[in-house]
Amino acid sequence: MKQGRQYIAVDLGAESGRVMVGTVLGNKLGLKEVYRFSNGPIEEDLSLRWDFDKLFSEVKTGIAKAIKQSKGEVSGIGVDSWGVDYGLLGQDGRLIENPYHYRDSRTDGMPEKAFELMDKRDIYENSGVQFMQINTVYQLLSTRLTNPKVLAKAKKLLFIADLVSYFLCGRGYAEYSLASTSQLMDMRTGQWSKKIFEKLDLPMEIVPEIVKPGTVVGELKNELCREFGCEPINIIAVGSHDTAGAVAAVPAKAKHPGLAPRSGAGWAYLSSGTWSLMGIEAREAIINDKSLKYSFTNEGGVEDTIRLLKNIMGLWLVGECRRQWQREGVDLSYRQVMDMAEGAERFVAHIDPDASGFFSPGDMPKRINEYLTETRQKPIDDKGQMIRVILESLALKCHSVLEAIEDVTKEPVEVLHIVGGGIQNELLCRFTANAVGKKVIAGPIEAAATGNILMQAKATEQIKSLAEIREIVRNSFELKEYQPKDSELWNQQYEKIKSP
Repeated sequence: MKQGRQYIAVDLGAESGRVMVGTVLGNKLGLKEVYRFSNGPIEEDLSLRWDFDKLFSEVKTGIAKAIKQSKGEVSGIGVDSWGVDYGLLGQDGRLIENPYHYRDSRTDGMPEKAFELMDKRDIYENSGVQFMQINTVYQLLSTRLTNPKVLAKAKKLLFIADLVSYFLCGRGYAEYSLASTSQLMDMRTGQWSKKIFEKLDLPMEIVPEIVKPGTVVGELKNELCREFGCEPINIIAVGSHDTAGAVAAVPAKAKHPGLAPRSGAGWAYLSSGTWSLMGIEAREAIINDKSLKYSFTNEGGVEDTIRLLKNIMGLWLVGECRRQWQREGVDLSYRQVMDMAEGAERFVAHIDPDASGFFSPGDMPKRINEYLTETRQKPIDDKGQMIRVILESLALKCHSVLEAIEDVTKEPVEVLHIVGGGIQNELLCRFTANAVGKKVIAGPIEAAATGNILMQAKATEQIKSLAEIREIVRNSFELKEYQPKDSELWNQQYEKIKSP
């Protein structure tokens, strides 16, 4: 490898954003956070939106700090974000309106509207993506049905990370991994699905060209270079869906070096955070009756891989409980609620984390108790007990998804890699190892930013392959192993709650 280089990662999450500087030198990565800011929806016109002007202002502040700390010696800037949400640009190249938040209620009932226009099985066959009302296809359909004037003004649709990159460099494009979350792409071809656009009467002319992860898409605009006091810097399309970046940073070793396995080669991943995304890395889309039955999605990864995965409602449930208790005057730290959960009784109740009632913001403890009552279980008053039930239920959900992965691929999973901020919750990591009955390897925490930076290094040819990326991750971060315990007890609980 060449001499060490510095890269800036703009890593945007649905609750917070961060700007990191990564230095790639030899076979190691040094990672430093230079700026962090809160992010979240705003209420505008009776809907949930993203305040894009504020978001972009925060991004610029972070980039300015990163350039200053790097003394202007920066080889690239890459942006990653959550999927499905987008902004619409008008003829003048400006945003027509603030982007909608995926939890906005405008998509209620939209999947059913879509199925009236195109058979559900046909949509899956032509996309390979699991059915979730947050998907771009249902957001876009909602706009066509309820606000067609806005759609008529649109010249281009850009996903959130690509929208930020557009305002940094002036080029509008759709990065492959981000576009793949939309359910508007045919994941067998990696291109937009003409059939879906036609059947749902959606304007295909507004979606831009698709570019692969690791593509230099432009340079920082001259006016921004002047603002930041720097020379032109490459803007790089990384694995711009944050989960694609996180999966690229999974520190797995190839089971069969040099081969191109159909699926995960003995390991699976869990990207743990607000959402939990669990799956395997495949070389081709797996679209069949069984993958549809289990609601698996095929999304784009780096180096022409497919992320066969399932979305699980993650630590959103814990966060919403804490926010509600704070509104009630009880401000508990994350560490406090975890300590309370660890001391609570085991297996007193069970919830399905993906139940529809848990999707929207609000009084989560009340909703959980309503779920328990509806399923003939006792409501919970104790806060630590409620958190423990959530964590146990998330872990048991992972057992279910891992079982389905092995059924779809017909290949055993030997190791589960957990990456992302959720690995700081050691109790959940322990529960997950116990529930799945597999060795769990946790780390790195900042997986999306790590994948972002190392894909930039690959784009500049400092790194040659995905295998080299993962070797650098193993050399650069402390990883923690969890061995399963009490497996028989967890298996008994799983069989008890398993759907008939």
